[in-house]
Amino acid sequence: MLTRADDYPVHQLPEPIATAGTDRNFYDRYFFNGYTLDGSVFFAAALGVYPHLNVMDAAFSVIVDGVQHNLHASRLLNMERMDTRVGPITIEVVEPLRSLRVKVQDHEHNIHADVVFHARAKPVEEPRFTFRQGPRTMMDYTRLTQNGAYEGSITINGKTIELSREMVLGTRDRSWGVRPIGLSDPQPAAPPLPPQFYWLWSPLNFPDRFMLYHINANADGTPWNTASVLGGLEEAEPVHMASCGSELAFKPGTRHAKSAVIETRDPAGGQWRVELKPLYQFYMSGIGYGHPEWGHGQYKGELAVGYDTYDLATVNENDPRFLHIQAFVTARLNGPGVERVGAGVLEQLILGPHRPSGFKDLLDTAP
Repeated sequence: MLTRADDYPVHQLPEPIATAGTDRNFYDRYFFNGYTLDGSVFFAAALGVYPHLNVMDAAFSVIVDGVQHNLHASRLLNMERMDTRVGPITIEVVEPLRSLRVKVQDHEHNIHADVVFHARAKPVEEPRFTFRQGPRTMMDYTRLTQNGAYEGSITINGKTIELSREMVLGTRDRSWGVRPIGLSDPQPAAPPLPPQFYWLWSPLNFPDRFMLYHINANADGTPWNTASVLGGLEEAEPVHMASCGSELAFKPGTRHAKSAVIETRDPAGGQWRVELKPLYQFYMSGIGYGHPEWGHGQYKGELAVGYDTYDLATVNENDPRFLHIQAFVTARLNGPGVERVGAGVLEQLILGPHRPSGFKDLLDTAP
């Protein structure tokens, strides 16, 4: 089937764009988060395309007065990947790698938004994420990450939040490739392995620069994908760190950090240290990650729209639905002749054993 995308010089296979190789788990995804530096505003948006499931879904979530409001939408893709609208949620590329727009018009649930992301810095291509269990490739994808600022407005239940580029910063990413989506595989690789996943991601904004850090690690703590980047604004070339690492102190009785430290070394040997202080948590199930009803790639018919809320004061953060979080953090950066204060997130998903953290079972918690 030919689609509008086929008129652009973007083909990667000798087939129409509607086909993306042969893996049913191929996906193509947008993600955005935004926040004020004091944390009084936090929102996130996402849109996913699943060509071989013929599904597109999207979500928009905002925290207002201690409540996380989550709007979900899913529709048939109809093999047309260039139409990035899912019911009330639309993602528009205004200028590639510079500016994107998120629009929400949901009258039923009284959620409206018109938010434009503007790049603060160049995008960063992260190391390719490839993870296998025995002979089976579970993940194989590329991701670009870009820090920026937002302008526009969000209205929920009649309350309007005005966003200005001077006050509201954040991060967006684009990833595409293969990872588990839709329904679980009824026959996993043999022999079955117990679930284990250790993931941290910390995109940070400072007045005159940004910093990125991530790690995927095995149960013994060995990283299978990790990197850090420190960059200036506008057209400055980001600097890829020669080495990086992190240490978390956990809130008792949870798998979530009460504080964290990231340490890196630049190619010239300069040592950098960031101290993170989490203030509150955004729950990623609000934009579909691990959501029992609105998980990514689930078929829900021609068009479906849903809405739910989380009271942040009463959420059981040990419920598996709420393990995956982005903690809003303040950040203090120290390096050669540099001291800066900024903000960002510390995304965390820690499932199963992780020896450096002291976790031995699927869901045991810190003492």
